Amino acid sequence: MMRKSISILLLLLSVKTFSQSGSADKLRIQADELELKTICAKLYHLNQLKQTDAEKKELNASLLKKFDEILDLTNSFENYQFDSLKNDIGILISPDKKFRIVHWNVPKSDGTHDYYGFIQSKFITKKNKVESVQIFPLTDKSSEIKNPDNAITDNNKWFGALYNKIIIKKTKAKTYYTLLGWDGNDKFSQKKIIDVLTFDPNNGTPKFGADIFNYEKKYPKRIIFEYSSTCSMSLKYSSKKDSIVFGHLAPTSPRLEGQFQYYCSDMSFDGFGFKKGKWSYGINVNALNEKDENDKLYGDPKDKSEGHNQSNDYKDPNKKKKKKKKTE
Repeated sequence: MMRKSISILLLLLSVKTFSQSGSADKLRIQADELELKTICAKLYHLNQLKQTDAEKKELNASLLKKFDEILDLTNSFENYQFDSLKNDIGILISPDKKFRIVHWNVPKSDGTHDYYGFIQSKFITKKNKVESVQIFPLTDKSSEIKNPDNAITDNNKWFGALYNKIIIKKTKAKTYYTLLGWDGNDKFSQKKIIDVLTFDPNNGTPKFGADIFNYEKKYPKRIIFEYSSTCSMSLKYSSKKDSIVFGHLAPTSPRLEGQFQYYCSDMSFDGFGFKKGKWSYGINVNALNEKDENDKLYGDPKDKSEGHNQSNDYKDPNKKKKKKKKTE
């Protein structure tokens, strides 16, 4: 009888300890997210127009330090969802749940943007199949990358952008994660980016850029569209067509050819379809007959028009209205 009582007591104590541990974890997560939210509020919302670049840099350093601490915690991949930060911090989880990108931008007084973030990825060793979580800080070196269309870089030499979509494509040799994103560039122009992320199978390190584009008989490592800061451009993935669809850009006047700060969408659409291991270019894509509610665009911060974050919500002019059933 005594042994049974002791067993019950030990079970109750272990349940209580586990419950207290779970509660402590939840409290820590809440406290960490509140601290991050406070930093974001100061960086993006409170007196933002009056802040100097030096003040933003100091706040951003606090943000980097806190994220570095959190992402290094055991089980942070599963436990920290950062739901309260999603209006300020870009958080993308790959469809196969193997990695996530936590990233953000800091606008500067001269109209340019700096980008920061981390890749947190799961890596399984080939030899003993042990899984670990690795963290790779993203260092924006956009201004130093010569010929970025054809550069393959790593996390320490990142072509900074804010991503809104991850598309998985697999070949026999590799898994490619195609990223759709936006770059504020400067006061005169902005950019939409189609980049590619891969991971080294031996050590899990990330690489940006890949030889999987066939763009008008050219083979860039990433696609960069530059256009006027006063215009908007659609860039989305159509799951129905399994294609990347984007607005065709043209200069507002023929004499402005090549001056991208004067380019805008001409309301036609082009696209890339994935064939034989490459994204192959096609023109005059019919995007108006497409409506995919699960595929929303990243809302450009410079575009303040109504519904600017719903660029994918096209109306189908050929859609037939359903006939109402007659009631007897």
